[in-house]
Amino acid sequence: MSATTSRGRRSTPEGTPGPRGNPVLGSMRDFQRDKLGFIRGLTRYGDVARYRTAHLTWYQINHPEGIRRVLQENNRNYGKGALTLGFFKPVVGEGLITSEGALWLRQRRLIQPIFHRKSVASFGSLMTEETLAMLERWGPAIEAGEPVDVPAEMARLTLDIVTGALFHAHVGEEPEVIGRAINTIVEDLGFRFEVPFYPPHRVPTPRNRRLRAAMRTVDRAVYAIIAGRRDGGDEEDLLALLMGTRDEETGEAMGDRQLRDEVMTLFLAGHETTANALSWALYLISTHPDAERRLREELDEVLGADRRIPTIGDLPKLAYTKMVVDETLRLYPPAWITNRQAVAEDEILGHRIPAGSFVSLSPYVLHRHPDFWDDPDAFDPERFAPGQGNGRPRFAYFPFGGGPRQCIGQSMALVEAQLVLATVLGRCRLRPTSDQPAEAEALATLRPRGGLPMAVEPA
Repeated sequence: MSATTSRGRRSTPEGTPGPRGNPVLGSMRDFQRDKLGFIRGLTRYGDVARYRTAHLTWYQINHPEGIRRVLQENNRNYGKGALTLGFFKPVVGEGLITSEGALWLRQRRLIQPIFHRKSVASFGSLMTEETLAMLERWGPAIEAGEPVDVPAEMARLTLDIVTGALFHAHVGEEPEVIGRAINTIVEDLGFRFEVPFYPPHRVPTPRNRRLRAAMRTVDRAVYAIIAGRRDGGDEEDLLALLMGTRDEETGEAMGDRQLRDEVMTLFLAGHETTANALSWALYLISTHPDAERRLREELDEVLGADRRIPTIGDLPKLAYTKMVVDETLRLYPPAWITNRQAVAEDEILGHRIPAGSFVSLSPYVLHRHPDFWDDPDAFDPERFAPGQGNGRPRFAYFPFGGGPRQCIGQSMALVEAQLVLATVLGRCRLRPTSDQPAEAEALATLRPRGGLPMAVEPA
């Protein structure tokens, strides 16, 4: 007979409480029906909750100390796991997202210096230039009083930025062709997260054929640029920095295949996630007048009445803008969930984690956990004012992960978000075209469901 926990919930035979679910599918249908509601609801079972989807057993960690155990203290025991690798490895190969062990450590050491603040700062003007180009494209819509689809616009913008940062200029093929190919890949990743038992890539279904065609398009462009650089191209961009890295022990540089895998990783990591964060930030600002007023006052103070173009040097003074970004990432972390698989048996907060079991860590859950945040669903940038976070556990907030595998592009993403917001809001105002609240759709990333049309007017 199952025992009853101190929270009044029925525990599993293994001692970790959780929903019983369907005898065959477990909680799969409940998860698919409302992913965010389901995982957030698991907090009622305690610091660790156990559930099942078909034949897979999951342990969701609902406490910062448990997150610390997995990502930091005992991180070597928790690999990416078969599911994550199954989703990403066919696309990014042995890039930083999927590589493990000695290969991951070597690549991390090679790439880490590229994202030091000095290197990131060199791309600041690119970020503002591309943002101004986007605003120029909005001109006809503004004159006609037509809305723009903010997520689509942010996706194009961040793709232009990451393309420029990687390759100095747009790739040889039409940017729209590359953009469509990347979007096809991103959409497919989201679909496979939704339908994990879809036939693998080698099965020639229409979807798989579209995916393979998109990957061929991107590969053709990436390999052509690499070949051009091998023949003596001289550029200053992320690809040049990648090609110039050398292993400290062997002196070896990356081969073409590894360069391709890291470029694809940076394409995906620097495109979809940042686009979604910017979309949510613009939405939250537009629906919270006090926050918008404070942000605009800061822009006037730092950039002047004429709202000159912001630079990297302005960021330390754009403190409230940074608070808005941080609060947006709290409410809508683009990487809303991450999974690990236990190599050996472990114990987390008194709960046995069997070898081979899957462990789920959700920034979305921890960021809205009432034990660690007051009024957790409210948008309040003041949470991130200096001193406000004193006493808050480190892993109550982890939009970029943590431990050795913390997102390597964190500093670049934050710089980009601040510069884009300051540039856009220095020149225009955006307003949702619907009174209905925007709804989050949890796919591979957390995006506004059905797009987010917004009216644009001069500031």
